[in-house]
Amino acid sequence: MFSRVIHAATNLFPLWSVLTAVLALAWPQSFSWFGTDAIRWGLGIIMLGMGLTLTWGDFGRVFRQPAPVFLGVVLQFVVMPGLGWCIGRMLGLPPEMAAGLILVACCPGGTASNVVVYLARANVALSVTMTACSTILAVGLTPYLTAFLAGKMVPVDAFALLKTTFVVVILPVLAGAFINQFFRKEAKQVSVVFPLVSVVFIILIVGFIMAVQRENILNHWKVILSSVLLLHLGGFLLGYWLPRLLGLDEAMRRTISVEVGMQNSGLGSALATKHFAATPMVAVPSAVSAVVHCIFGSILAAFWRSRIPTSD
Repeated sequence: MFSRVIHAATNLFPLWSVLTAVLALAWPQSFSWFGTDAIRWGLGIIMLGMGLTLTWGDFGRVFRQPAPVFLGVVLQFVVMPGLGWCIGRMLGLPPEMAAGLILVACCPGGTASNVVVYLARANVALSVTMTACSTILAVGLTPYLTAFLAGKMVPVDAFALLKTTFVVVILPVLAGAFINQFFRKEAKQVSVVFPLVSVVFIILIVGFIMAVQRENILNHWKVILSSVLLLHLGGFLLGYWLPRLLGLDEAMRRTISVEVGMQNSGLGSALATKHFAATPMVAVPSAVSAVVHCIFGSILAAFWRSRIPTSD
């Protein structure tokens, strides 16, 4: 009974995200208490929860399914950053906002993607493997891609970004994977509640950024929302159609689409609040992204769940 309640509450993540955004903009005091230091602790807890779902065998699947994993990495760290940069130029975004869009585009797959892949009747094992691989690679790629693409827009300290990414992402993930590998029973018991814990911290992060940036968001909501919508729509579409052109089966297409379309916006928010304090608008695209990609992912999951994938 308890696990079913947890599961149901976790699956309502998109609803909580929308309600959080509305509440934070209407009543900023409801989230402004959370604080920037709490964002990094919250992200670390989220990453620990993700690590509790991993074993060394998940990384071993990279060698058994190299093609879809490699394609996902290319889309995640080549196509998406380039798409973010192009959208910023096309819409003429202010430098801070464009840098924030590039930052979230350079982030790895989101922690909620595995749940969406499960609901979409896609390849959960591949999803977990892709999330793990993109998260590990993000330690170096996210900071330096952001510096390369956005360094002329706002000052970017790539090495400082790298250190933060390592501390709040890699250490908790490896700790969680270690616990799951050697203390499987205990990890299984604790991991029942971690998806909901992750949801709670994500909405707190989103709510805090939207609360403290309320005026900027309301003044620029059209261009912020348009840019983030285009970024995630492009990710979902490219993640589905490119694998289709390459002949991958339907379950793999769905998986790659979700993994590429759903960024780890919590990581983007944590990096932005710590390293771009002088340019606070950098954090806004990540906060809006967390709401948008959950809505897109839920719509796709509902659409695909009614259609059982077949081997093409």
